[in-house]
Parts: sequence; structure tokens; C-alpha cells
Amino acid sequence: MLLQRARERAQTDRVFMKSALLEREEKNCKEALKLIEEGISKYKTFAKFYIMGGQICSDDLAKNKANLDKARRFYQRGLQECPNNVVIWILASRLEERAHTFDTTNTNVKPGLGVTKARGLLEIARLKNPKNSTLWLEAIRLERRAGNEKLANTLTARALQECPNSGELLAANIRNAPRVEQKSKSADAIKRCPDDPKVIAAVANLFASDRKNEKARKWYDRAVILNPDLGDSWVQFYAFELEAGTKEQQEKVKERCILAEPKHGEFWTSIMKDMANRRKTAAEGLEMAAQKMLAEKNAKALN
Repeated sequence: MLLQRARERAQTDRVFMKSALLEREEKNCKEALKLIEEGISKYKTFAKFYIMGGQICSDDLAKNKANLDKARRFYQRGLQECPNNVVIWILASRLEERAHTFDTTNTNVKPGLGVTKARGLLEIARLKNPKNSTLWLEAIRLERRAGNEKLANTLTARALQECPNSGELLAANIRNAPRVEQKSKSADAIKRCPDDPKVIAAVANLFASDRKNEKARKWYDRAVILNPDLGDSWVQFYAFELEAGTKEQQEKVKERCILAEPKHGEFWTSIMKDMANRRKTAAEGLEMAAQKMLAEKNAKALN
């Protein structure tokens, strides 16, 4: 009722977004989409409407395949109105990457078609948004998910030529390099970006993998000090302490994270903005994110 009154008397794009978000949380998806459409009619360039609309439609494609085209239309409209919004490009490409799994109307769909369409979208995105390291990183990940390791390495080299001082690209380059090359990649990354928290955390991970725990702890600590708002650094720090630290050290990291109240970070927001976790506290989110990170790490080690 309060949000309805706000929409009537104090309309803003955020009021419509919050209204739609409430309905989505309550699983009233039809009402949420109705509010999103109303919001779009008034604020066409507000990117979050297209993001939320596409996400709602693509949440349950396995059960409702008709939503595939609806999700596509939201992202297509979003890209027309907000061509510089990186999140919409990435969501649209990820939808196409997995779309062939749900598209049963075309019996001639080839298994690799989704990757091809996703790749094409990301190429267009980079043309419209040059020197964007996040788009380059998504393209690299797409190829790795598809098993195209050589192409991923080629894209990494091109990305670092175009964005030589991107912390996220340099950090990814450390993580994905062969073991024997990781130290040299780390030295190069530190030289280029000595105060980037993503680079610092990647180096900390390297120390942790070598069981140089005190050095790792110092570098994780440096990462969270450099940017306390970056939740991913806190997750990596806490996951490290769960494996190598005492109960006291684990609690200390958790308490500092709660005080910092991080809002950003790809891994962090993937947990905290999941609809099932919307009401979770920072402490609960940190625990969940760290456990997921450790599970992924262990699965990768087994492979």
C-alpha cells in the first residue's frame, strides 16, 4: 500500500523497481512484470527494469519454455534503450548460451548454437563498448565453459592488450595460468596494478595454495582494507580462514565483514541478490558464499 501511494504521488524509476521487487519476492511474477512494463512506459532508459524483467522470465525456463522469448524481448529492448549497460549484454549472452536446452520448437538446433549466439552478442557488445574489461572477461569465460581453451587464451591476450591495467583481467589471468606461470603472472599484475584488491586477493590465493598461510593472511587483509565494499575479497579471506585459521581468526574476519557491510563483488552479489537469500544477513551471506567457494574449489581439484 505504501509503494502504491508512492507510485501515485512521488513517482520515480526506483519506486517502480522496488514495487516490482516486492512482488517478485512474494512470487507474484505477473504483478511484478506488470509493474515493470508500467515503469518502462515512463522511464525507458532505466536499465534495471529490463534486467529484472529478463531475470523473472528466465528464472524457470525448464518448466515454462514460453518464457524464453519473453526474456529475450526484455533484453533486446534493454539493449536498444541502454546499449552501454554491460549487465544486460552479459545476461542476454548467458540466456542464449543455455537457450538451446529449452528451445524445443526447433528440432534442428545444433548443440553449439547457443555458444555461437552468445559469442556473437558479446562481440557486438565489445564493439559498442570498447575497452570494457568486464565484457572481455565474460567472453573468455564463455569459451572456457565451452571447452575452447585455446580461444580463451587468445582472447585473454587480446583483452590485456586493450585493457592492460584491468585488475579483474589480471586477477583472472593469474588464476587460469598454468601453475608454473602463476608467479610470473602475479609479479606482472602487481607491477601494473599494485593497489587493486582483485589482484591482491589473487596473489593471496596463490600463497594459500602454497600453504604460506601467514603471507596469504597478510595479502587477504590488504585486499579487504583496500576496498572493504568488495564482498568477494571478504569471501576469499573467510574461506581461507575456514581451511587454515583458528575459530578466533574466522570470527574476526566475519565481524569485520559485518561492520564493512559490503555491497559489491560478482561472487558476493550472486549470493546476496539471489531471491532465496534476499533477507539474509551479511554474516549468513558470508557463510553461504564461503562454503560455495570451497565446494567449487574442491570440485575443481577433483577434476
